[in-house]
Amino acid sequence: MPGEGEVASNGHVTVHLDEPPQVVSLGVGIHGTARRRDVFRLPDMWQLHLYRYAAELSFEGSSYAIRPGRVSLIPPGVQVQFLYRGRSEHLYAHLRMSGAGQSHRVPVMQEAGAETPQLTELLSQAVAAWPETPARATADVWAALWRIARLGVTTAAGGPHAAVAKALAYIASNLASPLTVPDVARAAGVSHNHLTRLFRAETGDTVVAHIRRRRLERARHLLRESTLSIPTVAASVGIADLQAFNKACRREFGASPRAVRAGHRGAART
Repeated sequence: MPGEGEVASNGHVTVHLDEPPQVVSLGVGIHGTARRRDVFRLPDMWQLHLYRYAAELSFEGSSYAIRPGRVSLIPPGVQVQFLYRGRSEHLYAHLRMSGAGQSHRVPVMQEAGAETPQLTELLSQAVAAWPETPARATADVWAALWRIARLGVTTAAGGPHAAVAKALAYIASNLASPLTVPDVARAAGVSHNHLTRLFRAETGDTVVAHIRRRRLERARHLLRESTLSIPTVAASVGIADLQAFNKACRREFGASPRAVRAGHRGAART
């Protein structure tokens, strides 16, 4: 049940993370196709969302802008309203949290920034593990919550250049879509050439190479941890052509997608 001090105040909520959450539901939410407005309330469950779209969230008289790479943590018992601009996809978890232990004050909505890839990976792993192995799913959600609670600390302590952090977040949130360097640069708010220089300096890699690696890392995870068909896995990481997907897996992992799924030894090579 919700503990004291969890109600949103000045755009923040208080959470207690000393004990793992009780995960009730996990998944990929798709909204905005049939209607542009959703209003609902979960009486005794927190709502965790990692967004891949632009929209607006409001509750208790406050509005929060939703953008790709932002994460929200909504407390139990409040009526929320989402205003969509079209098809809208996010990762979500509905959960109950203990009121015991040290408290952490967390913004209702915040930029995940450079943590977006890690949060996306953790929540995607949790979705794939749920409900066959709920303990593993719970562990991944718990780890994600700790990262979310420390986002402000991480930002204050330093990290990638702001444009690179935005680029990383945009890439992680749009792996299933066509991605070009100019698209990523626009999302990061810099020119194509400037992003190329910054990205190489910060990561030691090119934007294109990073996109390819992240797509194949996601593909390997889905092949090993989900029952999605190989064509669906390929499409979900932005490689709709099966022949190209097969070649990419063989180049990166030394094995076909089917062999990666079966645990081929070559799949461990990076």
